[in-house]
Amino acid sequence: MTDDLKWLLYSVILAWLMLVTASLWRARAWTPAGLKFAFGNRDNPPPASPMDGRADRAAKNMLESLLMFAALLLAAHAAGRVDARVLQGAQLFFWGRLAYAPLYWAGVPYLRTVAWAVAVVGMAMIGSVLL
Repeated sequence: MTDDLKWLLYSVILAWLMLVTASLWRARAWTPAGLKFAFGNRDNPPPASPMDGRADRAAKNMLESLLMFAALLLAAHAAGRVDARVLQGAQLFFWGRLAYAPLYWAGVPYLRTVAWAVAVVGMAMIGSVLL
């Protein structure tokens, strides 16, 4: 596996962790009632907190970004255009998204946008090899 594809794998793992975090946070799985709810059908969730919403939105945003990142990275591979920019772009994407998650969860408005932008620059670097 090439190094850039490893960053795709790390990003998929990060997306999964963000989804699980959002789910467990919403269920309040650290409580006995929340754990029971998490293992059940989740028909009657407890009222959502602001943190629940932030965790859910961050996870959904990660899935949206991951789709574009994976498409760009795989297109670069299919075109045989993998170079140092692709690896650097993949690294920027991952580290930007890793920083984005806790910043969004904590409700930090401007710094989280900077982290998001770092990930977007990473995708742009990968896309630039395809132009």
